[in-house]
Amino acid sequence: MRDTPELTSAADMLADLRGEIDRIDLDMHRLLMARGEIIDRLIAAKRAQGGGCAFRPDREAQMMRALVERHHGLLPLDAVEGIWRVIVSTFTYVQANYSVHADDSGGDAQMRDSARFHFGFTVPYVAHHGARAVIDAVAASRGDLGMLRAAGALEEGAWWMRLIGERAPKIIARLPFVERPDHPAGLPVFIVARLAADAASRDILLHAINLPHWTHAIPAVVSALEGEILASAPHAGGLSLMVAAPGRVEAARFAQELAGAGVADAVVEPIGSHAERYELSEARSGVFAPRS
Repeated sequence: MRDTPELTSAADMLADLRGEIDRIDLDMHRLLMARGEIIDRLIAAKRAQGGGCAFRPDREAQMMRALVERHHGLLPLDAVEGIWRVIVSTFTYVQANYSVHADDSGGDAQMRDSARFHFGFTVPYVAHHGARAVIDAVAASRGDLGMLRAAGALEEGAWWMRLIGERAPKIIARLPFVERPDHPAGLPVFIVARLAADAASRDILLHAINLPHWTHAIPAVVSALEGEILASAPHAGGLSLMVAAPGRVEAARFAQELAGAGVADAVVEPIGSHAERYELSEARSGVFAPRS
């Protein structure tokens, strides 16, 4: 029995569509290889200038915002974000090999899922038990990253105190960058690294505030500066707070406002910064496009 004209036409259409997909796949592969060639030239240029930091959180945040804003169509944003993260993280690894050290004390599954979503499988994953062990591993490395739960491992006390000092690692990012209730790798994490100052994103500044004791004036000061107390823990006979605030609110401003509120012996130290997150308030599974 011969195919009818309608069946032949449908088969030809499917063949044409598959041919278009093959062409697009080939173009994407060629573009990835072309990106690799540019990275190779970038490495050579950095060496000629005496080296440079492979991690550029500020540039990554700008690229991610643009990606979210222009995305539309059937492909879920989760997939686009994951593909982009793997591409950038892998090419960064090509520039300068690094490992991701992660705190698995709160459970390994979510941490590992987050690391693989944001950094792929090429970048080595090293598990540690506790935030302090992660920070120590990053401090001892030549350029590794640390991944810590943003909620913190409070049973360790004020672990963020290990981020104080010019030579200490700092928080450089908060992931996921695109934040929404049903994100497939939605565990909020801080990324810790030793980073060149000009590479940091300073939308949000993070401070450690050390106090001899708690006073009720502190929340009012933090709120007036549009800040947020992320965590608190006993430290050195007193109390240490981890606080986030807009990039215009430096540590000196916090100290000044606290002193004006009667908390004169507070010590405020910078412990990092990160880009402002792209927040989507609605949980949507499957297809999501920020614009139609």
